[in-house]
Amino acid sequence: MYMRNSIVWAGLAILGSGLTSCGDKKPAGPPVFPPVPVSVYTVQTGNATYNDLYPATIAALNQVDIKPQVSGNITSIFFQDGQHISKGAKLYEIDQQQYKAAYDAASANLNVARANLAKSQQDADRYTDLSKKDAIARQTLDHALADLESSKRQVDAAQANVASVATNLKYSIIYAPFDGTIGISQVKLGTAVYPQTLLNTISSDNPLAADVALDQKQIPRFATLLQQKHVEKDSTFTLVLPDGSVYPYPGHISLLDRAVDPQTGTIKARLIFPNTKAILRPGITCNVQVKNQAAEGSLLIPYKSVVEQMGEYFVYVLFSAKDTSGTEKTRVTQRKVVLGTRINDKIVVKDGLKQDEQVVTEGVQKLRDSSAVQIGKPGAAPQGAASRK
Repeated sequence: MYMRNSIVWAGLAILGSGLTSCGDKKPAGPPVFPPVPVSVYTVQTGNATYNDLYPATIAALNQVDIKPQVSGNITSIFFQDGQHISKGAKLYEIDQQQYKAAYDAASANLNVARANLAKSQQDADRYTDLSKKDAIARQTLDHALADLESSKRQVDAAQANVASVATNLKYSIIYAPFDGTIGISQVKLGTAVYPQTLLNTISSDNPLAADVALDQKQIPRFATLLQQKHVEKDSTFTLVLPDGSVYPYPGHISLLDRAVDPQTGTIKARLIFPNTKAILRPGITCNVQVKNQAAEGSLLIPYKSVVEQMGEYFVYVLFSAKDTSGTEKTRVTQRKVVLGTRINDKIVVKDGLKQDEQVVTEGVQKLRDSSAVQIGKPGAAPQGAASRK
């Protein structure tokens, strides 16, 4: 029993000495991270020549649906589908037999009315002379003059009828209203058509328009462009076609729509492009390139220095600060920036940076806000990197 108690007391003594020794140590502080090796870029202004892109739709300046004004069967088609048509060219002919017959009948009635008018005129003239000699009753002259007036009105009615049936006869042949390209015919030979039946569509093909929906904030810029004098070889406005190629002929701005769409906050701008080689077609969706007129004095930074977080863009900017020991150290702060157009390996910064500030270009993925950094030569391995391998 004595031996057992001695062993217990000895163990407690050893444990107590261990606890005493542990209590003598100072608590450990926060870990100290070594400076992160980075490469930096000094922000400078430059002449950033670039184009702003806007989605656009090609549209015809003039387009009309071809519809008949009279009924009948199609007896002739004078064009090939997709053909270029000149103004006044024949397009369709509707069966003219009934309209020619009606015109001939109306013309005959007009001739009869004119003959009756001639007879009435002769009677009126004769009775007028006799009345001057008191050779006939006054009533006879009055009846003759009334018959003359009635004959005149009958001639007028017959002439109106002739004009009406002549119009129907004229409408039985349909002509092109302007120069353009005609589409695929919706009817074939022998098809019965009626007023408002869609026969085809014709649209002007040179020049063509490119319609762009602009944010209302862009109105002052495009209003200024609208006031500038148009120069044929000016490359302010160019088209990027759906295959990625650039349309070889520049355009010019023609108009801004009368009002902003309150639902979308956009306004339509119409640009005009020549189409001498029939490359453009109405309905094509493409992009309009607009040369940026404020390119000089733009701030440019390497695109690789930008960090994206939840749809926002940031860069790490260098600053100097003293630590607790009073030592001057170089650190970085994360700063939000507003970006413009990307130009090769650089990007325009619209807001968030100033000239001569330094941003991190290499080592960005190892940084956080207020990280200490060690600057190396841009493009080279930072100093001390090899010692940590």
